[in-house]
Amino acid sequence: MFPSALADRAQGTCSASARPAACHHLPRCPAATDPDRDAAHTVAAHPEQGWSLLCNGVVLFDDTGELLPGGRALPPRMACYGPVQVHWSAA
Repeated sequence: MFPSALADRAQGTCSASARPAACHHLPRCPAATDPDRDAAHTVAAHPEQGWSLLCNGVVLFDDTGELLPGGRALPPRMACYGPVQVHWSAA
């Protein structure tokens, strides 16, 4: 977050510069409230720290957790795997 945005939050106001800029990609990136919000373009990537900032203002973490622009945190999603079949061979 930018220092000016932090100051605005401390005062209880929100300037236009604190909000994510409108998407200029074609087709447009999904909004932060859309179910497919993770499909937005990456505008800043920090793999060494484990997070990326998406065009729609979502911070996406390596463990699939998310921080939405309004400050709401979403927990990591569980991986969905099909039934596991183990085949043993007689040696």
